[in-house]
Amino acid sequence: MGVGKSTVGELLAEWLGSPYRDTDADIVASEGRPIADIFVDEGEPRFRELERQAVRAAVAEHPGVLALGGGAILDESTRALLASLPVVYLSMDVEEAVKRTGLNTARPLLAVNPRRQWRELMEARRHLYTEVARVVVPTDDRTPEEVARAVLDALELKKA
Repeated sequence: MGVGKSTVGELLAEWLGSPYRDTDADIVASEGRPIADIFVDEGEPRFRELERQAVRAAVAEHPGVLALGGGAILDESTRALLASLPVVYLSMDVEEAVKRTGLNTARPLLAVNPRRQWRELMEARRHLYTEVARVVVPTDDRTPEEVARAVLDALELKKA
């Protein structure tokens, strides 16, 4: 959350001359409401099912840069689907997250005690991120352009 997936993803797509897609945006568009509302109205399990479907569709249909929501890797079938793809894990520490997002309550999983919840989420997920990632790119104290350049370098890709 707040790591810059969308900003960096859009930059990479532009630099590579390929399309960009975000599965969170796909869910919002298909459901016609914000993700926070889905969590409140139908709960996290329903959101995770929508997320699983969105990732599966995007991987099957989309030929460019794809950004996934931070919890997408919680699903074992999603991790298996990503196993052969050039997945990049954009990492950051909690202090950087605070600077970037303020850890505000618009993020449904951070509604109460955001710093503690962010740390707990990362402790639970970090091994899953590294399991599916081909490369890990730290984002702390870097501009989106620096992160995007580091991704290109790590994947040995060139600008179009």
